[in-house]
Amino acid sequence: MNSIFRHVALIGKYHAALAPAVAASMRAGLEDIAEFLTAQGCQVVVERDTAAVAGISGRPVADVAGIGAQCDLGLVVGGDGTMLGIGRQLARHGVPLIGINQGRLGFITDIPLDQYATVLPPMLAGEYEEDQRALMHAHVVRDGHIVFDALAMNDVVVNRGATSGMVELRVEVDGHFVANQRADGLIVASPTGSTAYALSAGGPLLHPSNQGWVLVPIAPHTLSNRPIVLPQEVEITIELVSGRDASANFDMQSLASLLHGDRITVRRSQHKVRFLHPKGWTYFDTLRKKLHWNEGA
Repeated sequence: MNSIFRHVALIGKYHAALAPAVAASMRAGLEDIAEFLTAQGCQVVVERDTAAVAGISGRPVADVAGIGAQCDLGLVVGGDGTMLGIGRQLARHGVPLIGINQGRLGFITDIPLDQYATVLPPMLAGEYEEDQRALMHAHVVRDGHIVFDALAMNDVVVNRGATSGMVELRVEVDGHFVANQRADGLIVASPTGSTAYALSAGGPLLHPSNQGWVLVPIAPHTLSNRPIVLPQEVEITIELVSGRDASANFDMQSLASLLHGDRITVRRSQHKVRFLHPKGWTYFDTLRKKLHWNEGA
């Protein structure tokens, strides 16, 4: 089969320093995949930081802007963290992404590493399922000025300090007061993020086709404070009323030391991440496999 994707970016664990043995293993794996893609008729470029971390040389490299300008597919080799990071950056360019799972859970990197040679050829030939995921656009406002601005694919989390007590948070939706919540924190999760921190805090699973956010309190002082699903069109504002050493986290991006009166605003981004899955893939396959449903039945 010949690939309908002519220029493919190869992206690995680019955001962390690796031990020499791990980097060597990663380099060998990426080189094998690059050779495979070349045999499928693809021109391969390696994401710049991936090449630096893994020590890959002798292949074309490109930064995110370059990938967005010249590539029609991104192949991400790693775990969900790697996919979250590159997905946020490439969303504005509309480049679709395929995930090869080299991590643990793999909710959004769904092709096992040892199966890529059999799974990828029909996908590269155009036989795939496309799945678009909305991004969250969040910023922190302090004294009327934006001091932090970020995109998130999974969630926006306001947390208490590591050694402090609860925080008190004022929650508004579209400017309407909802409640003051005393808790260890509060999660605003997308459908993609509903299987992450929000799930462990007692939130519901949201199918990716749902156009909504889930608002999940973390260990609330009042047990009647329950998770609530909200439409994606709303703007959610969380104000820190009291509590020491609180922080805000946007996927893997953090703003430590929130001040009283800081307001974290979350709304839907204009950008979406495009995931490509093997033909016949469904979200329920992922849940059944990753959450070990039906085992022992």
